[in-house]
Amino acid sequence: MIAVAAFAEQTSAIDLGVSRSPQSLNRQMQLLNGTGAGRADRVFSDRRTLAASATEDLDLAGTLVDAFGAAVTFARIKGLVIAAAAGNTNNVVIGAAATNPWATLLGATHTATIRPGGFLAIGTGVADATGYAVTASTGDLLKVANSAGGTGVTYDIHIIGCSA
Repeated sequence: MIAVAAFAEQTSAIDLGVSRSPQSLNRQMQLLNGTGAGRADRVFSDRRTLAASATEDLDLAGTLVDAFGAAVTFARIKGLVIAAAAGNTNNVVIGAAATNPWATLLGATHTATIRPGGFLAIGTGVADATGYAVTASTGDLLKVANSAGGTGVTYDIHIIGCSA
């Protein structure tokens, strides 16, 4: 399951008190086992560290291993959460692998910057059978980069998807 909740409350002083406007947005996606709409059968989850100015390409269709040591090959991604450690000095940047980029989320050349303590979460709807396609050998690398020199960065990643 992937769940995201956002809450904010705006206030304004008025003559006899304070006016309040609470606003919230909640979304969740619960997937059953399998490969069709509302289903996923592969998970990769890890805490990773990159040295100063370092990058890595996560091969979504080949070299990742699950919690049991089995190779994970994604054909479709249904959910992705990446969280940068609060103690990082530099940002974590994802996307724009030099070769074979996984482009269905950000395009081939775009990136997303995750600031220290920040996170990025994306999920497909449960009615979505397609998700974000992964094409083995030509469109399967998710680049993760440390934005600068001087210090390393640590990030957590959780990917939920399908084998077909």
